[in-house]
Amino acid sequence: MSIIDNYRRIRDDIDAVARSCGRDPGDIRIIAVSKNFSAGIVQEAIDGGILLFGENRVQEAKGKIPLLRGDCAFHMVGHLQSNKARDAVALFEVIHSIDSVGTAERLNAEAERAGKRQKILVQVNASGEESKSGVDPRSALELAAAVTALGSIELRGLMTMAPFTDDEDVIRSCFRSTRDLLVLMNNERGLDLGELSMGMSSDYRIAVEEGATMVRIGTAIFGNR
Repeated sequence: MSIIDNYRRIRDDIDAVARSCGRDPGDIRIIAVSKNFSAGIVQEAIDGGILLFGENRVQEAKGKIPLLRGDCAFHMVGHLQSNKARDAVALFEVIHSIDSVGTAERLNAEAERAGKRQKILVQVNASGEESKSGVDPRSALELAAAVTALGSIELRGLMTMAPFTDDEDVIRSCFRSTRDLLVLMNNERGLDLGELSMGMSSDYRIAVEEGATMVRIGTAIFGNR
């Protein structure tokens, strides 16, 4: 199957899952994660109608995005080093991976310099795995308070990654706890955050059932890297 065939199959699947749990399929966006794929392959996806992409590394995106044609947008879905903040502001519509006040402040300074209000998500390490980036859920409220005080950053919600496991209960618990944390954050901080970036190729159906508004799909769209 082609990239576009894969995308449409996943889109249909997500729409069906959303309807089955009483959700509006239009509330869920697919981010086609194009890391390690060439600009030519991404251009093929754009020409086929895919308009929202995710990249993991600033340097790769910096070399790829200027080569592309079309009305597409990119999200940063990998860990962001604070020294890459200037390029990240220039390249990405949304940055999913803010997990420290220091990185947020650096990003805010670069966004202010560029005259941009940078949309971000706070990354939460809901699984507790040491190998994963993200703020501890217990510290997420404090980070959210610090981020919302920054004038050139717009906090939109949370991002998380589930463990790599076949245990669907563990995966579901991770996504559900992140959704519950967003509700708590809104209630305690008087916010109105709505975005939940959860789910990848292997677990996006569970993520949709648990409230994901953005799913990050790479392999299932583009194939193995």
